[in-house]
Amino acid sequence: MDLFEANTHSFIIKIWREEVSADTDQATWRGHITHVPGGERRYLIGLGDLSTFIIPYIEEMGVKLALWWRVRQWLNRRNLH
Repeated sequence: MDLFEANTHSFIIKIWREEVSADTDQATWRGHITHVPGGERRYLIGLGDLSTFIIPYIEEMGVKLALWWRVRQWLNRRNLH
């Protein structure tokens, strides 16, 4: 495996719009994302879940995220518990 491949992650993302709320005129997004090399899959209940899934792989590569990304991730984790 060359250096490029060692620092590369591939994902398959499938998203769809389920419905539009008559009250808010907002669409509900659903889908799933799969990490190709590891086969891990997560079902999505919103588009924000995409970054929640991908960020740990980016951090594993040694990328230090901006403060606002780290705060957002921390808040997302707190909301899950």
